[in-house]
Amino acid sequence: MIEADFPLLSLIILLPLLGAILVGSIRDNNLAKQAALFIAGLVLLLTLFVLFSFDANTSDFQFVERYPWVPVLNIEYFIGVDGISVLFLPMTAVLTLVAIYASWNSVSNLPRLHFAMLLALEAVSIGIFCALDTILFFLFWELTLPPFFFLIGLWGIGSQRRSAAMKYTLFMLCGGLALLLAFIVLAANHALHVGGAIPQALSFSLPVLLETPLAANLQVLVFLFLMIGFAIKSPLVPLHTWLPTVSMEGPAHIVALLVGLKLGLYGILRFAMPLAPMAAIEYSWLLSILGAITLIYGALIALQQTNLRRLLAYASVSHVGLIMIGIASLNMQGFQGAVFQLLNFTFIASSLMLVAGFIQNRIGSTEAIHLGGLAKVMPRLTFFYFLFVLASIGMPGTSGFPAELLMIIGALNAHTILGIVALFGAILGAAYMLSFTRRAFLGPIVHNDIKHVYDLQPREMALLLVPALLVLGFGFFPNYILDINEITSQVWLERFIVADVP
Repeated sequence: MIEADFPLLSLIILLPLLGAILVGSIRDNNLAKQAALFIAGLVLLLTLFVLFSFDANTSDFQFVERYPWVPVLNIEYFIGVDGISVLFLPMTAVLTLVAIYASWNSVSNLPRLHFAMLLALEAVSIGIFCALDTILFFLFWELTLPPFFFLIGLWGIGSQRRSAAMKYTLFMLCGGLALLLAFIVLAANHALHVGGAIPQALSFSLPVLLETPLAANLQVLVFLFLMIGFAIKSPLVPLHTWLPTVSMEGPAHIVALLVGLKLGLYGILRFAMPLAPMAAIEYSWLLSILGAITLIYGALIALQQTNLRRLLAYASVSHVGLIMIGIASLNMQGFQGAVFQLLNFTFIASSLMLVAGFIQNRIGSTEAIHLGGLAKVMPRLTFFYFLFVLASIGMPGTSGFPAELLMIIGALNAHTILGIVALFGAILGAAYMLSFTRRAFLGPIVHNDIKHVYDLQPREMALLLVPALLVLGFGFFPNYILDINEITSQVWLERFIVADVP
């Protein structure tokens, strides 16, 4: 581990938290918005500095900070980043900045609280990607619930927004309980392994737990608990029902954060798989089946949707299935493709949801029956929509192509049938996206109201321009992403190679 000379990661986490307090205390709403935007921009610059300062030639955790927190239980404030997590810091910052800018003029009710919640959510989300102590990770994980609960319940657009917020929170609380049980079992196992007393010999340090042997029966138990907790957040079928509900009831920029920040899948990569490698190998077939079911089920349900927001929710579920297939392949191509696709979520899925929100604000609906001919009256919005759709279905030249290609190759290397399922899912993805696009954007204008709809404003175009450039940049230069996590990915895979040796 490489210790930090300056507590940069702590500053990145603390700055938006302090910003949330500052924004909430400013009486002038316009000044509060400007302060939120400035702080989010500053956080983005700091995360970019971390990324550009990161040494990709080592798999060690870098920028490490470690301080006692609850000494009696050996719980620490322990943070750092490696080749996997470092990429998610600037992506989280970009997504938060986009969410603030997207809601600039659309939030009239309690705007200061709204922007304060967005900054608080940014802080704890970055904390999740940095945490190397399992209890610290759990704290950040649970602290995402209050912001999402209020952001959905107070500023949602549907009549059932409060029910949707409650449904989401209850689902996540159930998942959090499973995670906490797994972390306690791991800590107790460490104490037994070193022959120490509880609680003095407990350890919640991720690097320590990764090196602590875990009996086969305990691996299955830990793996089960972790997978339940992370599968709910991801979400995997049949634990996905909260996402379509929230997508219809919540504000578009908040749903964009939910579909863009796939914290559950990150948890599977960071904790569930490496902490129980023998169980992960033994049940990789089950993970593959769950991924395949999620991929095909989400795509088939998306094919039947007439509402863009609900379609994008099921498309997100389907893509989660493909990522799960990539992870379960347990090879380099599948793993790197899965990480790449997780990054794609932050600027493809979220941008499509923002476009749906722009349509909702102008027309009052995203139902296909109320649309038609949008390309004729909204050419700028249509351009960005088509770009993100092409990236979503994995067209060459976009960032979706290398990610999907790697996952499909990884699936084919692991099992031919699995690769064929992944290919079929990609075809279905193109089918549901292009089918809705034809109905909503092409053809004649069937409603007179459409003729008077105004196109994207300069602020909205600037908002979508950043993810559009990322889609094209990573599409033509994917090695920038792959090189950063290559060595870390190799070390991640070596755990399963070692665990598979009899």
